[in-house]
Amino acid sequence: VQLVESGGGLVQPGGSLRLSCVASGFTFSRYGMNWFRQVHGKERELVAAISSAGRSTNYADSVKGRFTISRDNAKNTVYLQMNSLKPEDTAVYYCNSQGVWGQGTQVTVSS
Repeated sequence: VQLVESGGGLVQPGGSLRLSCVASGFTFSRYGMNWFRQVHGKERELVAAISSAGRSTNYADSVKGRFTISRDNAKNTVYLQMNSLKPEDTAVYYCNSQGVWGQGTQVTVSS
């Protein structure tokens, strides 16, 4: 199982980014997918989750209404669309499924 994230970067407050996570090594369409984030020195926190078929999603209260998780099972890819970004969204964002983690992608929100 391998998960590879991309799409992070530096963005100004109020801006947007879309993260992608490409999965391989398992039948992607059978498993739920998660996005976590971690600030250095703090615990990793769940940001968003999506069911295997994409019909069910859940979000941390801190990102509700600003972030959207989605997936394309034909492309083995899960996305995290992040809008109205705030400095407190700065973190390393990780894709996760079945106990496996990607390498993470850094998101920095700063003016």
